[in-house]
Amino acid sequence: MRKVEPPMDLSPLRIRDFRLLFGAAGVSSFGSMITYVTIPFQIKELTGDPLMVGLLGLCELAPLLLMAFVGGALADYMDRRKLVFWSEVGFALLTIILLVNALLGTPQIWILFVIAALAGAIDGIQRPAMDAIIPRLAPTEKMPAVAALNSLRWQAAQIGGPAIAGLLIANTNMATVYAIDLATFVISLVCLAFLRAVPPPEAADRPSVKSAVEGLRYAKSRPELLGTYLVDINAMFFAFPVALYPFLADRFGGPAVLGLFYAALSAGSLAVTLTSKWTGRVHRHGLAVLLAAGVWGVGIVIFGLSGWLWLALVGLFIAGAGDMVSGIFRAVIWNQTIPDFLRGRLAGIEMLSYLIGPQLGQTRAGLSARHLGSAGAVLWGGVFCVAGTVALAFVLPAFLRYDGRDGLKRKEAEEAARADQIRVAAERDLAANPG
Repeated sequence: MRKVEPPMDLSPLRIRDFRLLFGAAGVSSFGSMITYVTIPFQIKELTGDPLMVGLLGLCELAPLLLMAFVGGALADYMDRRKLVFWSEVGFALLTIILLVNALLGTPQIWILFVIAALAGAIDGIQRPAMDAIIPRLAPTEKMPAVAALNSLRWQAAQIGGPAIAGLLIANTNMATVYAIDLATFVISLVCLAFLRAVPPPEAADRPSVKSAVEGLRYAKSRPELLGTYLVDINAMFFAFPVALYPFLADRFGGPAVLGLFYAALSAGSLAVTLTSKWTGRVHRHGLAVLLAAGVWGVGIVIFGLSGWLWLALVGLFIAGAGDMVSGIFRAVIWNQTIPDFLRGRLAGIEMLSYLIGPQLGQTRAGLSARHLGSAGAVLWGGVFCVAGTVALAFVLPAFLRYDGRDGLKRKEAEEAARADQIRVAAERDLAANPG
């Protein structure tokens, strides 16, 4: 009898440290998604202004722009586990402040914006270290499976977190919501405490402006990396509708529906993740990213056009599926082809690429909604996303033709050259100081 192969490769979970990191990130992401839904809703309730909700993303962006480079340089020089652990402690402290603010008779709006900015700064430290750890915990050939598993835990959080947030917001108070997020950090910190140290690469470069510039130059030299950045920024800037969810939810039933919007987007991503074994057989990664970005835009157009809740959810489901295909192949390009001694700095650049678009996209959506209405802002954003993706396919022919097997060979050659440089430098030092 023929053995039935599972549609998803779970083998990386057999690795102890990957399993611990997977658990820590999963629990933390679940709680953070609850807060991610709650803060915009709280601002909407306090101000009633879509632009104020959109400005939340802009408030997070400035600290991210600075700290992503700092965090990337630190991730190439320090124990990456420590950076992740202490950043998680910082997030827990910010959640305590949100909880206290919610308990006030009149919650202060400025505190919400300050917390958003500080969270962006801490994220700039943690995310590059988190991304740079991953290639050290699993073999290179398992990176498609690792990308799918990381997507699975993230999508589980994005589905469960917003759905629970919607119910909690509708039936409890803001303080309870933030208290639940705080509890998840306890579990996450316990998992991270048992994770083994992840020391920096041999002869690691000291954090400096020069080392950060080296990372930028390397990214610029790789057209397939530039393609991953530009395609995602285009898609998220024009077609990221999250800031308008609280306003669009009012058309279909209020706060209880709000969680369904987040969940539908994540359900599409989850459907792709659970059937992702096929991604390991695809080598035209650039083409896959471009096609997936176009699907994202089409799904957002459907969401913007819909006057029925079920069709709006279908549009978000399609968009989520496209986004997940794009995310898997972008992660494979990054984790399979970037040498370890540059992984932290490039992770910082990657973080900017996939966060700049959504953060600016929230502000664009809020500003557009003032003139086009919420549905119009979403619809035209999706149209521009598709048009921009087609344009990038013509502007970036090397990305369109990119084959992952070529990138893997390049990484092996670059790491071998780096090892030779370290060996030659060590022999030179030994010759100069024989004693």
